[in-house]
Amino acid sequence: MRKKKRNKEEETLIKKIKRGDTSAFAQIAEKYKDVSFSLACSIIGDKAAAEDALQEAFIKVYYNLAKFRGEASFSSWLYRIVINTCYSAKRKYSKEIIDSDPYRCQSEDQLKYQTYEDKYFTNERTQIIDSVLNQMKYDEALLLRLYYLLELNIKEIEEVTGYKSSKIKVTLLRARKNLKQLLKKSLGNEIESLF
Repeated sequence: MRKKKRNKEEETLIKKIKRGDTSAFAQIAEKYKDVSFSLACSIIGDKAAAEDALQEAFIKVYYNLAKFRGEASFSSWLYRIVINTCYSAKRKYSKEIIDSDPYRCQSEDQLKYQTYEDKYFTNERTQIIDSVLNQMKYDEALLLRLYYLLELNIKEIEEVTGYKSSKIKVTLLRARKNLKQLLKKSLGNEIESLF
Protein backbone atom coordinates (compact mmCIF):
# COMPACT_ATOMS: atom_id res chain seq x y z
CA MET A 1 0.00 0.00 0.00
CA ARG A 2 2.78 2.39 0.93
CA LYS A 3 4.67 1.72 -2.31
CA LYS A 4 1.59 2.58 -4.41
CA LYS A 5 1.24 5.89 -2.58
CA ARG A 6 4.89 6.71 -3.25
CA ASN A 7 4.46 5.81 -6.91
CA LYS A 8 1.37 8.01 -7.17
CA GLU A 9 3.31 10.92 -5.67
CA GLU A 10 6.16 10.25 -8.08
CA GLU A 11 3.75 10.03 -11.03
CA THR A 12 2.28 13.39 -10.04
CA LEU A 13 5.74 14.94 -9.84
CA ILE A 14 6.71 13.48 -13.22
CA LYS A 15 3.57 14.92 -14.81
CA LYS A 16 4.42 18.32 -13.33
CA ILE A 17 7.98 18.10 -14.63
CA LYS A 18 6.74 17.22 -18.11
CA ARG A 19 4.63 20.39 -17.97
CA GLY A 20 7.75 22.41 -17.11
CA ASP A 21 7.61 22.57 -13.29
CA THR A 22 11.30 22.70 -12.30
CA SER A 23 10.50 22.66 -8.58
CA ALA A 24 8.96 19.20 -9.05
CA PHE A 25 12.23 18.06 -10.63
CA ALA A 26 14.13 19.45 -7.64
CA GLN A 27 12.00 17.20 -5.40
CA ILE A 28 12.78 14.13 -7.52
CA ALA A 29 16.49 15.00 -7.62
CA GLU A 30 16.55 15.49 -3.85
CA LYS A 31 14.91 12.10 -3.33
CA TYR A 32 17.44 10.20 -5.46
CA LYS A 33 20.62 12.25 -5.13
CA ASP A 34 22.23 10.42 -2.17
CA VAL A 35 21.79 6.89 -3.50
CA SER A 36 22.75 8.03 -7.00
CA PHE A 37 25.86 9.73 -5.63
CA SER A 38 26.88 6.55 -3.77
CA LEU A 39 26.43 4.59 -6.98
CA ALA A 40 28.43 7.18 -8.97
CA CYS A 41 31.23 7.13 -6.40
CA SER A 42 31.39 3.36 -6.39
CA ILE A 43 31.74 3.33 -10.17
CA ILE A 44 34.07 6.31 -10.66
CA GLY A 45 35.95 6.39 -7.36
CA ASP A 46 36.49 10.14 -7.23
CA LYS A 47 34.15 12.56 -5.48
CA ALA A 48 34.52 15.48 -7.88
CA ALA A 49 34.25 13.29 -10.97
CA ALA A 50 31.24 11.47 -9.46
CA GLU A 51 29.54 14.82 -8.76
CA ASP A 52 30.17 15.95 -12.34
CA ALA A 53 28.85 12.68 -13.78
CA LEU A 54 25.82 12.79 -11.50
CA GLN A 55 25.04 16.35 -12.55
CA GLU A 56 25.27 15.27 -16.19
CA ALA A 57 23.03 12.27 -15.46
CA PHE A 58 20.36 14.42 -13.80
CA ILE A 59 20.44 16.82 -16.75
CA LYS A 60 19.87 13.83 -19.06
CA VAL A 61 17.01 12.66 -16.85
CA TYR A 62 15.39 16.10 -16.98
CA TYR A 63 15.66 16.49 -20.75
CA ASN A 64 14.64 12.91 -21.51
CA LEU A 65 11.75 12.67 -19.08
CA ALA A 66 9.29 13.01 -21.95
CA LYS A 67 10.60 9.64 -23.19
CA PHE A 68 9.85 7.95 -19.84
CA ARG A 69 6.77 5.81 -20.47
CA GLY A 70 6.43 4.26 -17.02
CA GLU A 71 6.90 0.67 -18.22
CA ALA A 72 9.64 0.29 -15.59
CA SER A 73 9.77 2.12 -12.29
CA PHE A 74 11.12 5.65 -12.43
CA SER A 75 13.98 4.76 -10.09
CA SER A 76 15.10 1.94 -12.39
CA TRP A 77 15.00 4.27 -15.39
CA LEU A 78 16.96 6.94 -13.49
CA TYR A 79 19.59 4.48 -12.19
CA ARG A 80 20.14 3.18 -15.70
CA ILE A 81 20.93 6.73 -16.87
CA VAL A 82 23.21 7.29 -13.86
CA ILE A 83 25.07 4.03 -14.48
CA ASN A 84 25.54 4.65 -18.20
CA THR A 85 26.69 8.23 -17.59
CA CYS A 86 29.13 7.16 -14.88
CA TYR A 87 30.70 4.40 -16.95
CA SER A 88 31.07 6.83 -19.88
CA ALA A 89 32.67 9.40 -17.57
CA LYS A 90 34.96 6.78 -16.10
CA ARG A 91 36.18 5.74 -19.55
CA LYS A 92 36.58 9.36 -20.65
CA TYR A 93 38.33 10.67 -17.56
CA SER A 94 40.02 7.57 -16.12
CA LYS A 95 43.47 9.01 -16.79
CA GLU A 96 42.59 12.28 -15.07
CA ILE A 97 41.24 10.72 -11.87
CA ILE A 98 43.98 10.64 -9.29
CA ASP A 99 43.57 8.91 -5.94
CA SER A 100 45.20 11.76 -4.04
CA ASP A 101 42.44 12.14 -1.45
CA PRO A 102 42.05 8.97 0.63
CA TYR A 103 38.50 10.01 1.61
CA ARG A 104 37.56 11.06 -1.91
CA CYS A 105 34.01 9.75 -1.94
CA GLN A 106 32.90 10.40 1.60
CA SER A 107 30.70 13.36 2.41
CA GLU A 108 31.78 16.03 4.86
CA ASP A 109 29.15 14.78 7.35
CA GLN A 110 30.54 11.25 7.20
CA LEU A 111 34.05 12.52 7.83
CA LYS A 112 33.07 14.91 10.63
CA TYR A 113 31.85 12.18 12.99
CA GLN A 114 34.52 9.56 12.38
CA THR A 115 37.62 9.03 14.46
CA TYR A 116 40.93 8.63 12.67
CA GLU A 117 40.74 4.83 13.09
CA ASP A 118 37.19 4.78 11.71
CA LYS A 119 38.29 6.84 8.72
CA TYR A 120 41.31 4.66 8.11
CA PHE A 121 39.51 1.32 8.27
CA THR A 122 36.41 2.52 6.41
CA ASN A 123 38.59 3.99 3.69
CA GLU A 124 40.77 0.88 3.53
CA ARG A 125 37.73 -1.37 3.09
CA THR A 126 36.25 0.94 0.46
CA GLN A 127 39.49 1.13 -1.49
CA ILE A 128 39.99 -2.63 -1.41
CA ILE A 129 36.41 -3.37 -2.50
CA ASP A 130 36.53 -0.68 -5.22
CA SER A 131 39.85 -2.01 -6.44
CA VAL A 132 38.52 -5.56 -6.60
CA LEU A 133 35.27 -4.50 -8.29
CA ASN A 134 37.32 -2.64 -10.90
CA GLN A 135 39.17 -5.90 -11.67
CA MET A 136 35.94 -7.80 -12.24
CA LYS A 137 33.91 -8.13 -15.41
CA TYR A 138 31.61 -5.18 -16.07
CA ASP A 139 28.35 -7.10 -15.59
CA GLU A 140 29.52 -8.79 -12.39
CA ALA A 141 30.66 -5.52 -10.79
CA LEU A 142 27.51 -3.73 -11.90
CA LEU A 143 25.18 -6.37 -10.46
CA LEU A 144 27.06 -6.44 -7.16
CA ARG A 145 26.76 -2.64 -6.93
CA LEU A 146 23.05 -2.68 -7.75
CA TYR A 147 22.24 -5.56 -5.40
CA TYR A 148 24.37 -4.58 -2.41
CA LEU A 149 24.92 -0.84 -2.73
CA LEU A 150 21.49 0.18 -4.01
CA GLU A 151 19.76 -2.82 -2.40
CA LEU A 152 17.67 -3.41 -5.52
CA ASN A 153 15.80 -6.69 -5.82
CA ILE A 154 16.07 -8.97 -8.85
CA LYS A 155 13.01 -7.46 -10.56
CA GLU A 156 14.37 -3.93 -10.14
CA ILE A 157 17.77 -5.02 -11.45
CA GLU A 158 15.98 -6.48 -14.49
CA GLU A 159 14.43 -3.06 -15.12
CA VAL A 160 17.74 -1.21 -14.72
CA THR A 161 19.89 -3.55 -16.80
CA GLY A 162 17.50 -5.22 -19.20
CA TYR A 163 18.98 -8.61 -18.16
CA LYS A 164 16.71 -11.59 -17.57
CA SER A 165 16.31 -12.70 -13.94
CA SER A 166 18.08 -16.01 -14.64
CA LYS A 167 21.15 -14.13 -15.96
CA ILE A 168 21.09 -11.84 -12.92
CA LYS A 169 20.96 -14.74 -10.46
CA VAL A 170 23.70 -16.72 -12.19
CA THR A 171 25.91 -13.65 -12.62
CA LEU A 172 25.44 -12.60 -8.99
CA LEU A 173 26.38 -16.09 -7.83
CA ARG A 174 29.50 -16.08 -10.02
CA ALA A 175 30.29 -12.48 -9.02
CA ARG A 176 30.16 -13.30 -5.29
CA LYS A 177 32.55 -16.20 -5.80
CA ASN A 178 34.90 -14.08 -7.90
CA LEU A 179 34.75 -11.23 -5.40
CA LYS A 180 35.65 -13.58 -2.57
CA GLN A 181 38.54 -15.10 -4.56
CA LEU A 182 39.91 -11.69 -5.53
CA LEU A 183 39.64 -10.47 -1.94
CA LYS A 184 41.42 -13.58 -0.68
CA LYS A 185 44.12 -13.04 -3.29
CA SER A 186 44.53 -9.42 -2.20
CA LEU A 187 44.23 -9.94 1.54
CA GLY A 188 45.01 -13.56 2.31
CA ASN A 189 43.91 -14.39 5.87
CA GLU A 190 43.21 -10.75 6.63
CA ILE A 191 39.88 -11.02 4.82
CA GLU A 192 38.10 -12.21 8.00
CA SER A 193 39.38 -9.27 10.06
CA LEU A 194 38.38 -6.76 7.41
CA PHE A 195 34.71 -7.71 7.26
